[in-house]
Amino acid sequence: MKTLTLRGSFACALLIAASAFNFSGAIPDDGMFPLSELNRAGLKKAGLKITEKDIYNPGQIGLVDALVQVSGCTGSFVSPNGLIITNHHCAFSAVQLASTPKFNYLKDGFVANNREQEIEAKGLTIRITDSYTDVSSEILNSVANITDPTERINIINRKRAEIAQRAEAEDRSIKAEVSEMFIGKSYVLFRYKTIEDVRLVYIPRQDIGEFGGETDNWVWPRHTGDFSFLRAYVAPDGSSAKYNKENIPYKPKKHLKVNPQGVNENDFVFILGYPGRTFRHRPAQYLDYQEKFLLPYTSTLYEFQNQQMLNAGKNDLATELALATRIKRNANVLKNYNGKLKGLHNLSLVEAKRKEDQSLAQFINNNPTLKAQYGSLMTDIDKHYQTVFEVAQKELWFNNMYSSTPLLRVANALNNFKTAIVKQNGAKTQQDFFALNIQEVKKHLDAIYASYNIEVDKSVAQRMFQDAYRFDGANKLSFFEKQNFTSADEAASYITNAIEKSKLNNKDVLYNTILNDVQSIKSYTDNLLAAQKELDTELTVFNNEQKRREGMLNKLMGDYVAVKEKFQAKSFIPDANSTLRLTFGNIKGYSPADATFMKPFTTVKGLIEKGNSGLQEFEYPESIKTAWLAKNFGAYTKKDLNDVPVNILYNMDTTGGNSGSPIMNAYGELIGVNFDRSYDATINDFAWNENYSRSIGVDIRYVLWIADKIDNAQFILKEMGI
Repeated sequence: MKTLTLRGSFACALLIAASAFNFSGAIPDDGMFPLSELNRAGLKKAGLKITEKDIYNPGQIGLVDALVQVSGCTGSFVSPNGLIITNHHCAFSAVQLASTPKFNYLKDGFVANNREQEIEAKGLTIRITDSYTDVSSEILNSVANITDPTERINIINRKRAEIAQRAEAEDRSIKAEVSEMFIGKSYVLFRYKTIEDVRLVYIPRQDIGEFGGETDNWVWPRHTGDFSFLRAYVAPDGSSAKYNKENIPYKPKKHLKVNPQGVNENDFVFILGYPGRTFRHRPAQYLDYQEKFLLPYTSTLYEFQNQQMLNAGKNDLATELALATRIKRNANVLKNYNGKLKGLHNLSLVEAKRKEDQSLAQFINNNPTLKAQYGSLMTDIDKHYQTVFEVAQKELWFNNMYSSTPLLRVANALNNFKTAIVKQNGAKTQQDFFALNIQEVKKHLDAIYASYNIEVDKSVAQRMFQDAYRFDGANKLSFFEKQNFTSADEAASYITNAIEKSKLNNKDVLYNTILNDVQSIKSYTDNLLAAQKELDTELTVFNNEQKRREGMLNKLMGDYVAVKEKFQAKSFIPDANSTLRLTFGNIKGYSPADATFMKPFTTVKGLIEKGNSGLQEFEYPESIKTAWLAKNFGAYTKKDLNDVPVNILYNMDTTGGNSGSPIMNAYGELIGVNFDRSYDATINDFAWNENYSRSIGVDIRYVLWIADKIDNAQFILKEMGI
């Protein structure tokens, strides 16, 4: 077992040690490189002017020490006083929580001219990778002789939890997590430091940070100021602490130098970041499942949900603000999934994967040794996915049940709390248990009610229950059969009435009556609680079967990757899993369609031209036009454009989680912030290709220009040493 401890506050995830995972020297088809493989990536040949050790050098401080993980995004330190730059959309939920109809920071933006004015960024945390250890052998040895799929996955999950708990016991200052790098093949223990006190420093107004809205989302050309500045705080002794006015700015070991000169077309650039999830090492059937079931179902459901939420907030600003984060997240996923569907269709990716798998099967059958070990592999994979397809509707419905209907989540929390109370022996013990846990339960419920709206809940729940009523065969839910509904409308009416008549639909009533004392919660029941409990019982049975299938897939995918590496005579880079990677490329346009070429820079002129369309999403501050007409560009002009560059396009390999990643030039200087991909590149999660895979970032010159000339946030420039 090999352990690497990283010097510096922000140690990289490093992903895979060469000695542990035995990568070949071949450059892969995609570019999410583990940092341990930088010497094989060809960075110097591609244009890097610093050394790989300046980026990452075990035991020494490098650029990786300036990287942070901000909840589900990436960020980077840009000053010695804990100042972080990331995306506007990465801070969106915290800005929403800080906003009120009186102080609408989402719409108007926020500038803290001194540290006393900085606002708590509720819900945001920073994660610091301290060290990592390859624990594959320990986990796989624990299931070496296990043939039962359910037992296999249960043992693996218990072992992962056990290893993480052991690491936390050895060092109380860290949080530990065992990440699966390849399904059923490799596992890495990551030790993380966390910073819990994060504050809003500078957030551009919505018509800058979200310019173009959903019309431009996942689209090029783009003119969006998708940036924000946060600050990390710790206790006076340097330890992690929750928000407290006595806390002090965190002192990172490394921060990035900002280069206000930016970049030019074809310049070498690279990104460090925490890409979320990719699925490039999966068989054809997995992509078939995405195309036939998951992507269309989720897209249709989210579109319906968003329409209900938009209707609810149309004439009520408080409701609009409360639902803003849910709408934005849904819309982002919706457009992403539609882009993936387009890519799957246009590239015939399922058929291409199917042919690849057929060649793999032939390769196995032509080699006696491999046939003896993997002879039934491809058939077993096909059988597994046949069972997945049979219950796909039920699976997707259950997966979306709680996220679609928040009041069912409230019911779930209450039922679980009630069950836990009843399990206590004696009235005194039950009372003590209630008193000990009630505040934590309310804290959990507060988060749900923050974006709850009864009319939205009713309409979405109606839709969900109508869908489920129509399921047949293996997808049929016993709950709907037991209720003896005679139509989809009757099923919809049932859940509507249950929501309307439940005391759970009003937080104040719930807190002051049902959660007032232990006897009240024990005695209260209604149709919503009863329905949730019965559905959850059915879900538990279904999950047990899913766990058995997960155990089967765990073994199958481990074998699939192992034999595929032999077939292609190379070792693969693991799929992204929110651990640190490096990707590199060039500032570069592309041709998404016949007779069309997309240039790699947009300008303020293009922003103003979009504004002339009259569409609300293309409204922008008048001060931008005033400054542009006056040619008040300051030092942020791109001379060949005679304008301030807004967004940039490049051929690097990114996915969700790379939002907020620093874009660096050949010298490791910050020249932009990654925030999106082009519509054609949404398919990146399944397959990356130089021809169509392009990512989008905000040019640092636009960030600096907006801060300097539009928002009068010159303190930001000064702190960054501009």
